[in-house]
Amino acid sequence: MVGSIDRSVFFRVLLYLLFVVFSSVLVFTSVNGGERIITPMTAVFVNILMVSGLIVMFDMQHLHRVRNGRVCLVFGCILLHLAVIYFVSIFAPATESDVSYTLLMLPYAFAPLVNSVLLGRLSGMFTTYVVTMLGGLLAPAGYGMEYMVLSLITGVAVVILTKQVRRRGSLLRAGFYAGVAVLVLGVIFELIQIPVDSVAFQEMMKKALGALGVSLLIAMIVSGILPALESLFGITTDISWLEMSDLNHKLLRQMQLEAPGTFHHSLIVASLAEAAAEEVGANATMCRVCAYFHDIGKLKKPTYFIENQGEENPHDSLTPSMSALIIIAHVKDGVDLAIKKKLNPVIIDVIREHHGDSLVYYFYHKAREARRDAENKAGKGLENIEDLPDVDEKNFRYAGPRPRTPESGIISLADCVESASRSLTKPTAAKIGSLVNDIVAKRIAEGQMDDCGLTLKDLKKVRESFSKTLRSMLHSRIDYPKEADRKNDAELRMAGRPSSLQRKNENSLENRKSGKRTGKQTDKLDQSAK
Repeated sequence: MVGSIDRSVFFRVLLYLLFVVFSSVLVFTSVNGGERIITPMTAVFVNILMVSGLIVMFDMQHLHRVRNGRVCLVFGCILLHLAVIYFVSIFAPATESDVSYTLLMLPYAFAPLVNSVLLGRLSGMFTTYVVTMLGGLLAPAGYGMEYMVLSLITGVAVVILTKQVRRRGSLLRAGFYAGVAVLVLGVIFELIQIPVDSVAFQEMMKKALGALGVSLLIAMIVSGILPALESLFGITTDISWLEMSDLNHKLLRQMQLEAPGTFHHSLIVASLAEAAAEEVGANATMCRVCAYFHDIGKLKKPTYFIENQGEENPHDSLTPSMSALIIIAHVKDGVDLAIKKKLNPVIIDVIREHHGDSLVYYFYHKAREARRDAENKAGKGLENIEDLPDVDEKNFRYAGPRPRTPESGIISLADCVESASRSLTKPTAAKIGSLVNDIVAKRIAEGQMDDCGLTLKDLKKVRESFSKTLRSMLHSRIDYPKEADRKNDAELRMAGRPSSLQRKNENSLENRKSGKRTGKQTDKLDQSAK
């Protein structure tokens, strides 16, 4: 019920109409000195502009992807922002000095800062546009243009400075620079007069500190209310993702102790997914955190997964269908455990989606082979075919759904690539590239990437990123001499006899003097002859 309301176009239109009504009330009832400062046609014009902004922001071709809770957040912040301007304009003193001071004290950064941090730069820019257009009609009489310039410049600055907020200190930095912008523009518009005496200097300092103080106060308030807003509207910022990335989380600690192979696998998947997400502009921090938890369902039966097995394989005593059932169940077990531990809903979605509805091919193939062998034996009268159940492909498939976000799709691919890379012997750049290309192509052919929003261009970048990361992880090492060889060489040197390395060098020198060629020299001569 809640989900249907959150994505209902009807409720979205209703929210917009309510926003138009409340904003019109603010605009139509705004007075200054007992006179109405706008005309009805002005309000109609502004609302037409707002509709065009909505079309740009929400992209009418993808309305089904917009969540009404977030629309409510955008409109709510804008209305609160405008309400402050409305009441300040009504109750502020009317003298020129006091009006200029009031204009500098307005919370220009509030709505753009909240929406930019919670919903992204597009929402921040849209918010700046709306509060600038409507706020100009609500500002004190005669100062509409000054307000609009202050609002526009400050809002744009805040949005730019909050592109990737990963620490709460970044909000204070954005608030400080917003205050500096108000201060500079105040000087340009002569809202702040250059002092000529001590009284003027005190007045200037009062206005300057007020402009900076209000912006910093707004940043502190936003920092304090962010957790509540995230919880209320189901949004997770990079700040919260970083707080969740602590590897000392109880589930991750349990995984280290009970399923160390799965824990290591999750770390590698996180590295692959984070790097790929950076390349395609997805949320890299979210990818890393979700990858840490994507396989927590394996904690229920860790030894049934190859990365945690010892010498014995428990699947040897099970039928292929039973083995597939246990493997497939780790997704449901992971979702149940994540809900029990109250993990972020986005993490739960990734756990549910990271295998899509793909086939557990190994056990499906094994079941078909067993069925084929049984049919051959039945043809010879050695076995009753009815004793062996039919092999139904749907019993060997994950329940899905397929990945529905770019981050979920990247983690799904990273999971497959990391698992397959374990089978590489003497990995080279060519082998790694071929493996990654084959896996991604197979997932695309199966339709697993159809719903995640990644384009073919994005998937190409993901492939290249995976190959680059794997090459750095699977690089070869120098073959160091064994301890016994080092001891033997030391004994030979003490006895005054040449070590193995010295003998090798001497033999090489003798070969060159006698005209003998080494294998590499012969190869070079053969190539030059060709």
